[in-house]
Amino acid sequence: AAADAAAELAIRMARAAFNRALAEGDLAAIQPLLGPDVMLVTGTDSAAITGKKAQMLAWKREFAAPAAQRTTYTRTPDTITISAAEPIAMELGHWQGADAQGRVLASGSYAAKWRNRQPQAAQGEWVLEAEIFVTLG
Repeated sequence: AAADAAAELAIRMARAAFNRALAEGDLAAIQPLLGPDVMLVTGTDSAAITGKKAQMLAWKREFAAPAAQRTTYTRTPDTITISAAEPIAMELGHWQGADAQGRVLASGSYAAKWRNRQPQAAQGEWVLEAEIFVTLG
């Protein structure tokens, strides 16, 4: 139970770091949070972005827009379930995209799969393997 609590905290901290990186347009801070074969399925058109390199390029394009014209995405975990069988976890939550004035342009639900690449370490090294977003509003 203590190990699960530590794992959940590590994932919540990683998610907070990702949110901060998205808010600040900090590409370098995103890189260590992504697994090599990470997959992202977008919320509206279900476009699949496969692999760390492709996702980094997508964020680079997103951050190229002036901050005043950029949509900032925030993901908020509702539950994180740590697997008893493998060094993986499932995060379920809700997301929103807001403009520079804080107006919400889109929102919905998401699921994310995390993998601990260093299960022997106390905190481990949790990276995203997959995220699927659904636009609900």
